[in-house]
Amino acid sequence: MTTGLISGGPPPEPRPKGERTPQQRSGPAGPPATHVDDRARSSVITARAAATFEPVGRSVATARAFVRDTLQGWGFADIVDDAVVLTSELVTNAVVHAGTEAEVLCLRTEHGVRVEVSDRYPEREVPLQSAHAVMGSPDREGGRGLQLCAALATRWGVEYTPTHKSVWFHLDLPERHVGTRAAGPALPPDLLPLADSRVRVAVLQIDRKGCVSAWNEDAEDLFGYPASEVVGKPLTDLAAWPHTPGTGTGIAEALQLSRWEGSYGVRGADGRVSPVYASHLRVRDTGGEPSTVCLLVRDHERAVLQTPTRVPTGDQSGSDGGPNADPFEVFIGSPAPDDLDGLLQRTVERARDMLDGDSAFLLLATDDETELEVRASTGLPSTRQRFARVPVEAGPGRYGSARMPAVHDDLSAIPSAAVPLLAGTGMRSVVTVPLKVEGRLTGSLGVAAEAPGRYSNEEALRLQFAADRIALAVESARLGELERLRRGSLSFLVEASDLLAGTLDRDQTLALMAQMTVPTLATWCAVYTISEQSADPYLSYVLHEDEEFIDGIKSLLSKIPPPDPVLTPGARVWPLPGEVAHQAALRSSMRSLGLSGGPTQQLASSIGPTLATASAVGGETVVLPLVARNRVIGMLTLGKPTDEHFRQEILELAEDLSRRAALALDNARLYSERTAISQSLQRSLLPPGLPPIDGVEVDVIYRAAGEGNEVGGDFYDLFPIGDGAYGFAIGDVCGTGPNAAAVTGLARHALRLLAREGLSGPAVLERLNSAILDEGDRSRFLTLLYGELRPQEDGGAELKVVCAGHPLPLRLRQDGTVTAAAEPQPLLGVIEDLELYEETVTLDPGDVLLCVTDGVTERREGTRMLGDDGLADVLTTCTGLTAGAVAARVLRAVERFASDAPSDDMAILAMRVPGLQQD
Repeated sequence: MTTGLISGGPPPEPRPKGERTPQQRSGPAGPPATHVDDRARSSVITARAAATFEPVGRSVATARAFVRDTLQGWGFADIVDDAVVLTSELVTNAVVHAGTEAEVLCLRTEHGVRVEVSDRYPEREVPLQSAHAVMGSPDREGGRGLQLCAALATRWGVEYTPTHKSVWFHLDLPERHVGTRAAGPALPPDLLPLADSRVRVAVLQIDRKGCVSAWNEDAEDLFGYPASEVVGKPLTDLAAWPHTPGTGTGIAEALQLSRWEGSYGVRGADGRVSPVYASHLRVRDTGGEPSTVCLLVRDHERAVLQTPTRVPTGDQSGSDGGPNADPFEVFIGSPAPDDLDGLLQRTVERARDMLDGDSAFLLLATDDETELEVRASTGLPSTRQRFARVPVEAGPGRYGSARMPAVHDDLSAIPSAAVPLLAGTGMRSVVTVPLKVEGRLTGSLGVAAEAPGRYSNEEALRLQFAADRIALAVESARLGELERLRRGSLSFLVEASDLLAGTLDRDQTLALMAQMTVPTLATWCAVYTISEQSADPYLSYVLHEDEEFIDGIKSLLSKIPPPDPVLTPGARVWPLPGEVAHQAALRSSMRSLGLSGGPTQQLASSIGPTLATASAVGGETVVLPLVARNRVIGMLTLGKPTDEHFRQEILELAEDLSRRAALALDNARLYSERTAISQSLQRSLLPPGLPPIDGVEVDVIYRAAGEGNEVGGDFYDLFPIGDGAYGFAIGDVCGTGPNAAAVTGLARHALRLLAREGLSGPAVLERLNSAILDEGDRSRFLTLLYGELRPQEDGGAELKVVCAGHPLPLRLRQDGTVTAAAEPQPLLGVIEDLELYEETVTLDPGDVLLCVTDGVTERREGTRMLGDDGLADVLTTCTGLTAGAVAARVLRAVERFASDAPSDDMAILAMRVPGLQQD
């Protein structure tokens, strides 16, 4: 292997121990650099990291991220940017221009870091020290990597083998002078931050999966959990974070960053959320396993961990920074956060530090510029204030408007409406400035202090100048967030509409409504329904993202009055659940401590669920009316566990969902009502029941075609006539569904009435024929088998039957023979003058008479049909069976004849005279 030396650079450093040692060949000698070489050769490799990247364009970005994360994890933040730039150019040469995979090796020493980028294209020529060829213009896409190495690296070089080419560079750490890095003024004791007698720093270690692997004693003191209860559990189970769909960085994402610093809440063993200030550092052990070390203190003790803001050189006077200062860089730093929440949070933190305040806040204006929404704050109870809204014009005069800069020396001396956000926070002095874009108010930025008289017009001008520079970036990020939210909202509503339109079941609609709401829009929800306008709202469904809380919330809501059904659209706050939950938790806590004078043993087991329920519903609760067809049919209740307010965009999305859900719920109600009416009417067309007949077994199987139909075009009946005689009928009206069912009702009731008048069978059918023809356009032709049954004293039965166009009844004898029991005659509803006659059939003991409709005989499978012969074959196998068993066997044969479900109505009537041995 040969080594080419670049002009002005010393020989390359040796590879780490354990790797092959190359035979080096130096180029023309340059100026002596023995002291530099000695330090390089004596450096000890303390850590290494390597990765290989495929020859595709996206590998360049992946390599940049690899080097950045590695160096930041080693604590080399001062040289990260230079190393990333050089790595990006060298990897681009390998994977884009050379077209080979790239191997990146990072080596850490006590003096700096060495990065090697190797590819598999060794034929490239490298200019030596004596060469003065121009490598190319900086505007060229290729050839800049070596130029940048010469400009940025402390040392660099190129090494060749027959299969590889390796370009390496070394970056020394900058000299760090021992002394003060940041300092603040000497303050009187009453102005120092308030802390406990002993400041406790919770030290947590979070593994690759986001679960707690270490938990120190201070963490037990701060949050009340012993290590045995939390080790192995995800930190997200304990951490409270503002959950906003589609925006912001969650705690899980923060744990994946190499460094992170900020505020969030931790839910303690008592159910309360404690605001903490956290500093995260991503590390990895000797085996390469990554984890995150988290240091946490109480939020008001954040000065213990918070990184001081570096004041730019030349801005020591505290003035507006002069013409060369860039307030955007002072506030935001570089690179700026690419999400709105991160940008706003960094803005308020930098604003507070710039003016040496105790708190800061940033509010964004609504589209109509009438209200301001709290979006970021520091040093304030942010969970209570986040997404709260205050009016732009909070009071008379210029100091009551967010459109003008304002300085308040002492908030206790003016009405609290001037700065409503700071009411009850202990802040005394405040400076606020507007954020404007092209003359339009887009927000308001403020810094406050606990001491009065801290700010003057000079600070207001400084803050206004910085706000003017960041207003456009904030507005651009806000519009981007709104666009993402609107796209997500449209997709959400389309999916919700499809799901709600796919069912007409009331219970399923309620479940879908709740499942689409939780956890996308809220942590928990409850649905109240109103059956009638005069009825009280009824709690119909409760859902929480954690199923363990559902029963507790349901019990709590069932004990308090429901919200008033108001027709006015929009969400309104409902504070009652949170108040009642907190009162119940307080009473339970007092009783458990014996402060109420009552027994405590029985309550000790219930205090846990009570506190858990209070924690689950202790935040903001809003109610949206479910309005359909100008009537309130229910209410949708959304809740949060913390005091964080609902975003207006989320409430608007919930309002859109409630309109769709209300219409779907009302459609389900109407469908249920009409289904109930239809079923009631259909049941009225069926016989009330089969009367018992001495000496004769009778059984019927009836199936109506079509979903939801209980009565179709086929019908049957069996009823007493008098003098020991019974009338029976089985018929088939042309067609199916409600129109055919109407004729079946006419036929069945007319048969009963005419038969009980003492008319013979032919006379009954002739008069029924006239009644059908009188229906005019609604008339339908009808096939009917009608007969009269008279049990005999000798154990048999005599039947007189008339078969008007109907499939013939079949008689099964004890010896297994099957014969037709009647002759065919004209059907009803076609011609006026019918001449019908009746036939007499005698059933001996053990005989069976089977009557069916054409839904049985015309059962088809392709070109095959069951037919009369197929039915007769089935009946021959029924010798000795009861009437019920005969009907059931016939039905099974019909269903098995074809793979498809039957598409026609079916009626099967079986009558059997028991054998003599059974008497």
